[in-house]
Amino acid sequence: MAERKQCEFQLIRYVPDPVRNEFVNIGVLLRAPGDGQTGLRFTRNWGRVQCLDPDADTELLEALESEIGDRLRSQPADHPKPGISPILGRLEDSLSNGIQITESKAYLAESFLAGLEDLMRLYIDPPRRERKQQRGGRASIQAAMRNRFEEAGVWGIMSKKIAASQFTFRGDPLKIDCGYRNGLVKMFHAVSLDSGLDDAKLLCFAAPALFRGVKEAEKIDLELTAITEPLIWPEGEGLPDAERTETSEAVEALLKKHDIRHLTTADLDRVAARAREDLKV
Repeated sequence: MAERKQCEFQLIRYVPDPVRNEFVNIGVLLRAPGDGQTGLRFTRNWGRVQCLDPDADTELLEALESEIGDRLRSQPADHPKPGISPILGRLEDSLSNGIQITESKAYLAESFLAGLEDLMRLYIDPPRRERKQQRGGRASIQAAMRNRFEEAGVWGIMSKKIAASQFTFRGDPLKIDCGYRNGLVKMFHAVSLDSGLDDAKLLCFAAPALFRGVKEAEKIDLELTAITEPLIWPEGEGLPDAERTETSEAVEALLKKHDIRHLTTADLDRVAARAREDLKV
């Protein structure tokens, strides 16, 4: 049996009311002190948070993951207090003390990445009872995108929820799911066939201004990619019905007309591998 990796972990908790002391675990930090590896991951399902606090600002919580990740990466390896606690200490005021961090606990992991996945299953996103897989619209595609980019080691350094308004017009509500810059500005956005043409129309409406705006602001071209589900989704469901086939063909034609690259979740391994190469991870 391979020797397990000695690690330590801390849980990140959302505590909307410190007096009542009710909380939801929303993230985990895993560290391997021996080689300096650090991994941070937040939940992808905010349902439990919203049950506890219907007014929770989940966008702020998602942004917190990126901010903590950035600070961890910039923290010197010989920091006298390695880990997340000193970073959260500086963020508490702006978050109204709604975030807490547990004490470090030892953990023996089969591998670093496997350990992070195991801790997420144990404390953050425990698996639900077996149920029929449903088409989850954009959320399912977004989760698949994040998974592949995380596995490739590039998710932490990619831009997320990119405000189209910085390139299009003030007040534009569209936020592109993720992207990065390497010779081109590459942006990726989930477009679900379950919405009919709605998701595709929204992206296509913004596309001309996005292309122009990126060229003007960044002085390089934009490669805009829409990620849809495969025609047969979930896999193994059988042949697609006529309506879904018609929707897929219409989405494909609409994206092509607006010079938007079209891929599906089946292509994400290749996309993530290219991102890893582009970003030299």
